[in-house]
Order: sequence, then structure tokens, then C-alpha cells
Amino acid sequence: MALGVVGFASQIPTFVLAAFSGAWIDRANKHRLVLIAQICAMAQAFALATLVLTHHITYPLLIALSLISGVIDALEIPSRQSFVIDMVDDPADLANSIALNSSLVNAARLIGPAVAGLLIAVVGEGWCFFINGVSYSAIIIGLLAMRLRPRPPGATSRPLWDVFQEGIHYAAGSVPIITLLMSLAVISLLGSSYTVLIPVFAAQILHGGPHTMGFLMAASGMGAMTGALYLASRRTIIGLGRIIGIGMALFGAGLICFSFSRVFWLSWMMMLCAGFGMMVGTASINTMLQTIVEPDKRGRVMSFFTVAFIGMSPIGNFGGGALASRIGAPASVRWAGAMCLAAAVWYFFQLETLRQHIRPIYRQMGILPEVASGLQAASTTIKPRG
Repeated sequence: MALGVVGFASQIPTFVLAAFSGAWIDRANKHRLVLIAQICAMAQAFALATLVLTHHITYPLLIALSLISGVIDALEIPSRQSFVIDMVDDPADLANSIALNSSLVNAARLIGPAVAGLLIAVVGEGWCFFINGVSYSAIIIGLLAMRLRPRPPGATSRPLWDVFQEGIHYAAGSVPIITLLMSLAVISLLGSSYTVLIPVFAAQILHGGPHTMGFLMAASGMGAMTGALYLASRRTIIGLGRIIGIGMALFGAGLICFSFSRVFWLSWMMMLCAGFGMMVGTASINTMLQTIVEPDKRGRVMSFFTVAFIGMSPIGNFGGGALASRIGAPASVRWAGAMCLAAAVWYFFQLETLRQHIRPIYRQMGILPEVASGLQAASTTIKPRG
């Protein structure tokens, strides 16, 4: 229950604030926003490390620092996601850049806890937090070194509330955007709880310790990295719609099998499968969303993406922890996996409708030029008989 509460505290600000931050992001300097957010995140990490290393950390302080981290994320994540477009000079590289960025972001979310699990076993929690704080220096230096083309600022004369409402109507009125966001929300809501329950599986189900938890999270991270490499190697975004459904199904099936396992090697394999499925599904959704959204609304749509991806996690973490305290961690993860699998089935029923709405956008963007040229070539080569 305590693990669920801390997870809830670190992510509930994203659920509350991220949707509104997009209206501000679309008319602000994203580079500056990301830089300020990274500096604040570094300060939070060093504060946590100091309190742990000096043995002054308490449960209320941990919750307070988690809330601060969540507020930073509510601004930083949608800013960074929409900032990727500003770093790409050649439009031909846009789809690959989005795919690579979303793959790395999602891989880091799974690989990070895996590395942390191993570091905790070697040097302890305090130094793990300290290393996290130091790691922000590389990001800050990279941001300061960037030389970007000047971008026209967004309209600043309209009230923020009007800009926010415009983003809501735009997202709700687009079948592809609302379908992808709903699918992502289900994955995050039902599937995120397994990460906070890994310590329970490691200690009580598999009868291990910090090393066991580290290896399980490492398996999830390895699966995520494999999925990231697969997506980054793709030359086109065509076909991602089907891949999203497959990723959702693999994620749900991996969680179900993991919940039944009482053998370490089988649990490790199922974590590998779940990490791969979650990476492929969420990163593909990110790529498709950033490709089809209109540029002047990208900040708002990515803020909705952040709410669906990060903001739903606290509810899943809290609900998963509460449910696990009543019916046990294995049954809780099993139900989450079953619901993810059901969501994958629903998504496949929506897939053809999704394709019908996305194809015109791809043709307009020049992503499907081969379709038109192929049809034209076929019409010139096929001659009538008789």
C-alpha cells in the first residue's frame, strides 16, 4: 500500500496539470522550458539523495518530494516531446526522429528502474539517487549547446483557456487521436501497477532479495531496449497501427503468465516479454500521434499523451497496491494483464476505422506516395482483353 501511495504522489500532478500545461507550451519557448525543468529535476534528485544519505528521510518527506517531481514532469514531459520537432531540420527525417525519440524515452522508463535495482543492491538507495542527480548535468549541457533555428512563437493574444479548449475539441474530434489516447490510457492504467509490485514478487513469491528485483527489472528493461531497437530500425511508420495492437497483446499476455509463475527463470522471461510489448505499444502510439497532429497543436496533444501515459499511472499504482493488499500481488497483476489483453482485442476491432482516417493524412504528408505511383503504374501496364 505504501509503494502504491508513493507512486500515486509522484504522478498525480501530471494527471491534474499536464493537460493544461499544453496550452502554455504551444505558445512558449520549448527549449527554455525543458532546460528549466531539467535544472529543477536535478535539484529535487540531490535533495532526495542528501536526505537519504544523512538518514533524515521520512515517509512524509518522500511523498512531498514525489509530488515536486510530479509537478516538474507535468511541464517537462509534454515540452520535451513536442520539442523534438524543433530539433529536426530535414522534414524527411521527422518520422524516424519521432520513432527514435519515443523509443528511447520509453526504453529509459523501463531500463532506469532495472539499473536502479542493480545499483541499490551494490551501493544503496542514497547513492543511487545521487547518481541520478549527477546524470542531469549531461542533459543540461546538451541543451545549452544546442543552436536552433528561430521558430515563430505561438499566438499569445488569446486567453489560455480558449487555447486549451481548442486543443480539447481538436483531439476529441479526431478519431485516430482519441483512439490512440484511449488505448494508451488503458495500457498505463492497468499495466503500470506491476512495476510497484515487483518488490513483492521478488521477496514473497520468488523468495529473493534486491538482486532478484534487479534482475526482474533488468529483464523488463532488456525487453524494452529490444523493442526500441526494433522500432528505431524501421524505415517507415507505415504498419505501426497493427504493431500497436500486437504490443498491447504481448504486454497483457506477459503480465498474465508472470502472475502465475513461481520459478525465477520463467518470471524473468515474462518480464522480458512484457517490457517488449509495452515499449512497442506505447512508443508506436507516440510516433503516430506526433506524425498526424497539426504542428501548432502538438504541445496540447502531447500534453494529453502525457496525461494518458503518465497521469493514469498513479491511479493504476494506487489501485494495484490496494487490490494487491486484498487479493494478493499475483491476482492483482493477473487481472491487469487480462484487461490489457481485452483492450488489445478492442483495438484490433477499431483498426480498420483507424486506418481509413489516417491514410488521407499520410498521403497529404507524402508518406504514402508509393500508393499513388503504384496505382498509376498498374493502370498503364494492364491492358484490356479482346
